[in-house]
Amino acid sequence: MKNLNILICEGNTPEEGKVFKEVGIPTHTESLKESLSFYNKNLNIDVLNPCLELDLKKIIPNLKKYDGLIWGGSSLNIYDDTIEIRRQISFMKECFKSIKKVLAICWGMQVAVTAAGGEVKKGAKGSHIGIANNIELTQDGIINSFYKDKNKNFNSPAFNFDEVVTTPNNSIHLASNKINTIQGLYFTTGVSEIWGLQYHPEITYEKMIAIIKFRKDVLINKRKRFKDENEINKHINFIDEEIKISEKNSRMLELRNWLNLIN
Repeated sequence: MKNLNILICEGNTPEEGKVFKEVGIPTHTESLKESLSFYNKNLNIDVLNPCLELDLKKIIPNLKKYDGLIWGGSSLNIYDDTIEIRRQISFMKECFKSIKKVLAICWGMQVAVTAAGGEVKKGAKGSHIGIANNIELTQDGIINSFYKDKNKNFNSPAFNFDEVVTTPNNSIHLASNKINTIQGLYFTTGVSEIWGLQYHPEITYEKMIAIIKFRKDVLINKRKRFKDENEINKHINFIDEEIKISEKNSRMLELRNWLNLIN
């Protein structure tokens, strides 16, 4: 692979990133960098946090230099409509004018879909806590180069409470499971081709377990996803079993294929 100029947009607020670091959990940007280096150690990566009030007059003219944009995960909910979320949607729209290849992961897909006129709501059939089971490629997914060498049915790290309910015009549905109809999506808008994922090929199951342990009180008392800590431990044991059979390259093929698409 040749050297590529990649822009990574951190989906979490700086405050959330600080909390992650304080408890020893890599930020989503750190996870992305590590996973990308498995396929290409010579990427030129810039990192930007669109939650902040950016000097867009300086940034926007330079966006065309990037071969690709990756927009990662976040603990935000897009329908909360905070200033940080509005900034992210606005900046995504600017990226659509300049960057040709976009990989939008989980929260990133929700921002991209919203910026392109689609809609995201709270998941009607539940959520994914650390893992998404039985993701199945559609016929369009099977033939899309983004899923080259991927099994038709697979599990993946995932952590989401929301889902895409209305896709942008001319979208192609690539993957789904029983929790989220839209697990994989392809669409174009502006100059951009966007591949969107509701799951996290770039994050390890070990990190997902660390997040579950860190957020156990929220998952029990606020999110009401588990009745008690014992139930959380059973779920962690379930993910531990997946770790035993998971293979790194197979888990992250989407990253390899996306890099090949922009190479």
